[in-house]
Amino acid sequence: MSSALSVHTTIEDFEVRDGCLCIGGNSITELAAELGPSPFYVYDSELIKKRIRQLRDALPKAISLHYAIKANPMPEVVDLMSHHIDGLDVASAGELEIALSTSCKPADISFAGPGKSIAELEMAVAAGVTLNVESETELDRIVTIAQATGSRPRVAIRVNPDFELKSSGMKMSGGSKPFGIDAEQVPAVLGLMKTLPVDFIGFHIFSGSQNLRPEAICESQSQALELAFRLAADAPVPPQTINIGGGLGIPYFPGDQPLDLSPIAANLSGLLELTKERLPGTEIVMELGRYFVGEAGVYICTIVDRKVSRGQVYLVTNGGLHHHLAASGNFGQVIRKNYPVIIANRIGSSDLETASVVGPLCTPLDLLADRMTLAKAQIGDFVAVFQSGAYGYSASPHNFLSHPPPNEYLR
Repeated sequence: MSSALSVHTTIEDFEVRDGCLCIGGNSITELAAELGPSPFYVYDSELIKKRIRQLRDALPKAISLHYAIKANPMPEVVDLMSHHIDGLDVASAGELEIALSTSCKPADISFAGPGKSIAELEMAVAAGVTLNVESETELDRIVTIAQATGSRPRVAIRVNPDFELKSSGMKMSGGSKPFGIDAEQVPAVLGLMKTLPVDFIGFHIFSGSQNLRPEAICESQSQALELAFRLAADAPVPPQTINIGGGLGIPYFPGDQPLDLSPIAANLSGLLELTKERLPGTEIVMELGRYFVGEAGVYICTIVDRKVSRGQVYLVTNGGLHHHLAASGNFGQVIRKNYPVIIANRIGSSDLETASVVGPLCTPLDLLADRMTLAKAQIGDFVAVFQSGAYGYSASPHNFLSHPPPNEYLR
């Protein structure tokens, strides 16, 4: 694997001072004293910016990078991203409001997702962002809004291709899907667009997420562009942009290896040359979420009880699945695996034990670490869950059992 193009943030990339994890120059104990009691999420802004720089250095310069807000919609994080990437992608009115509050130009914001409400469509049209059309019904509604307002909405077609991103954590295309318009139906929709008061911008072809196999990502990107080339023949005008999605994964579990970007970069270089020949002037966009922010975030909670049940040590914390559903294994895992977890104020301790970290909820699902080797911990110590910058806070059921929600901070 080429170390120059293998981009990965590890626990070792975080500073440790006197056996205590540090984020943004402050130890966890200092952060807890400054920010208030845990639980909380904290995101390292320098690690986010470092990841963006590393990715830009690795990939061809002509590739545009967009941030999918769904990965982490914290306004401060989105604002940070807006200063370092080329566009933002939203999936709700709430996310659109956050995107519009940043420095990102409306023309560089796209709105995807099935079942957009009429109010969301009206908001998007008024703002001048690009709407990724998910159905003919949605296109009809956009046209009605355009006719009522005298505007020409920016629209792209989200395509449901007949292929998927193999070995992805979540498949978003291929077969029957609620997302996008089936590829075989797209030519007719494009033909209809020639008579409608809309501006055709391009295609959005998103096949899957969280993939650690470069060959699968290369194959999917090649198929996406070949499909876009074919569909462009029926378009009202040549596409300004082709969004080929993301899919770049990060390692979460033992045995996971960081994604090698070198074959992806080489493949994209060839695809860019092909695009120059077949669709000169068309911009190729990669839309990424967790790859930018996932490894820069840490979830912190405090041990409130320590108990032994029939020989097994349980560290009971004031956090849990209501704060971090993904770490509990209940957000897409078929077989539960442990996220990277440490005792954040006892790093380097040689006094180790096998323990399970659980939360305060009345359910056996409330499990943050299952029989992990950890530093021997006491009441008042801090537990840190890494790889928590994406789909942590916002994807968790904060109201479950009515415990207080966690806080979020960008450092």
